[in-house]
Amino acid sequence: MKLETSTATCPAGTIKLFTLTNSRGASVTLSSLGAGIISINVPDAEGTLADVVLGYQSPASYLHDGPCCGKIPGRYANRIGHGTFTLRGKEYHLEVNNGPNALHGGTDGFQNRLWDAAAVSDDTVEFTLFSPDGDGGYPGNLNVKAAYTWTDDCTLTLRLTATTDAPTVINLTNHAYFNLDGEHSGSVLDHELKLSAPSYLVTDVNLLPTGEIDPVEGTPMDFLDFHTLGSRINADFPALKNAKGYDACFAAEGYAMEPDKMRTLAVLRAPRSRRSLTVESTQPGIQVYTGNWLAEGPESISGHEYPDYSGVALECQHFPDSPNHPEFPTTELLPDGKYDETIIFKFATY
Repeated sequence: MKLETSTATCPAGTIKLFTLTNSRGASVTLSSLGAGIISINVPDAEGTLADVVLGYQSPASYLHDGPCCGKIPGRYANRIGHGTFTLRGKEYHLEVNNGPNALHGGTDGFQNRLWDAAAVSDDTVEFTLFSPDGDGGYPGNLNVKAAYTWTDDCTLTLRLTATTDAPTVINLTNHAYFNLDGEHSGSVLDHELKLSAPSYLVTDVNLLPTGEIDPVEGTPMDFLDFHTLGSRINADFPALKNAKGYDACFAAEGYAMEPDKMRTLAVLRAPRSRRSLTVESTQPGIQVYTGNWLAEGPESISGHEYPDYSGVALECQHFPDSPNHPEFPTTELLPDGKYDETIIFKFATY
């Protein structure tokens, strides 16, 4: 494994960049801004390398970008209804930054912070962040770590851990957008997706969960077998109409019975390049977002604008708005506990 480091600047300060290159020449570039993924170069069926995650030409462009490209949002990824929740009898108020809801921890969420960063070995980079009590409206002093490991078989493992000194809530994920034909290749609506998720979270017009978890069978939300992302994206179905595409949380099979089990949540494949991506996680849900508003983002790493639907985010996480839904898996973290979740991205060809 080869490790290279460099720096860039942004208004928040100095960004540290780490590139890990394996024995096959496949590489991952990571950034201390948002503890994010800048690029992942992996071979196609012919052995040709290409960058399969969306990214920007300038490392500074990741600061406050609308798509949250490749970064780790927090303290709570996804939505919290009306920016309020009650924990241990006390009501907390967050920044409302997505219609009537709080999204991704607010304007200055973890995705827009410079994390401390260090390579702990040739194949692993660790990012750490301290979030003080009251940060973004959340209680408790929180210490967070994101450790990325890259292997010779083109597997990227992300382990997310956190501890607190007071009861709080937490939900972390990675928000990379994948295009397995290459980040410059246009729409992903011809990509085929399969999910190990027999149900999905019903949402209102503002994409906030209603509390209902409905079966996917017989709906355009059914990815129990492979379907292209675009085959039903324009169906007359509330979840798709309200989001202008897929932007929904799917509940992992068996999440309630085995809440901490590592399981395969998704398989994505691209018929043109014959690349595939298998996503495994200990998280109970996966948010599938087909990049419905990507055109609002900065200039791409290859020097053009990303049209909508140029990438798909597969965000392994706890359910949106869980602090307001006691029937959902808990996102509460206590001083005597530890948040510990893993996401694995396995790249291959078929």
